[in-house]
Amino acid sequence: MKTPDQSSFVHQSDSNLADIRREPTASKYGWHIISLSPLLAFLIIFTIVPIVSVLVMSFYFVEWTEGKSVWTFVNFQNYLDLPGNRFYVPGIKNTIIFAVFAVSAQMIIGFFLAWLVSRVKRGRVVFITIFLLPILIPPIVIGSIWKLMYGFDFGVINQITGLFGILPRDWLGSQDLALMSVIIVDVWHWTPFVFLLLLAAIETLPQDVYEAAKVDGISEWQQLRYITLPLLMPAILVTMIFRMIVAFKVFDEIYLLTSGGPGTATEVLSFSIYRTFFNEDRVGVGSAMSIGALLLITILTIVSLAVARRRTEWKNA
Repeated sequence: MKTPDQSSFVHQSDSNLADIRREPTASKYGWHIISLSPLLAFLIIFTIVPIVSVLVMSFYFVEWTEGKSVWTFVNFQNYLDLPGNRFYVPGIKNTIIFAVFAVSAQMIIGFFLAWLVSRVKRGRVVFITIFLLPILIPPIVIGSIWKLMYGFDFGVINQITGLFGILPRDWLGSQDLALMSVIIVDVWHWTPFVFLLLLAAIETLPQDVYEAAKVDGISEWQQLRYITLPLLMPAILVTMIFRMIVAFKVFDEIYLLTSGGPGTATEVLSFSIYRTFFNEDRVGVGSAMSIGALLLITILTIVSLAVARRRTEWKNA
């Protein structure tokens, strides 16, 4: 039997513990703030400040006089001039075409490569190593390799097509073929990335579902269609969204292979901004173009995430 002193002590301890659980102390919040402050400082310095600087700069016409920058406020004029810009509008159109076709091909090829390799029992490491080689090569080397392969006189592609009686083509110098040629390079370069992510996702799928399907006599194709694809859809959507965002920022292949030419056949948003900033020295217009590209990518991301969320809600309903 508890003495009065013991009962009061137990009651007081329980009361103090309840107060601690009910009312978070200031030190707890202070520790959270201290823990997050480095990340917050990094975000502000390297993300928020540059974006705000570019946004402010987009409302000015900046010119250099006697080694000094002269800023003239032009309100929204830089934005109003964008529809008439000879590079920006073709850049948007080509970027959308590039992203849609390149990412679609990467998702299809990457998925089937991942599915096939997941079914290999021996020598899987060899296949994975071979398929990952393109993504390990530096972009400057990729540009040099494919520029030589696309060469009109001595390129290996024209030599191969010549064996079938096809006349040589100027793959990078033709208005009709240049963008498609760059898309092929991007597909070759980034399909291994999609392959690696989807292969990892396939490896984590529950095997008991497939064992039950085999017992029920479901064919390989039916397993792929009714089991693998539905279970893999979240990973497919995330991979596609990520690749679409990166594809909208393509620059390396364009710069190394075509420099936006011939004409504006391969002009994309990133190269248009680069050209305006560094070749034409129009930082105000370039800033407006950058904000426009940022808004476009943001809208794309929001729409993609909304579609993925709707699909998840529909699946769980």
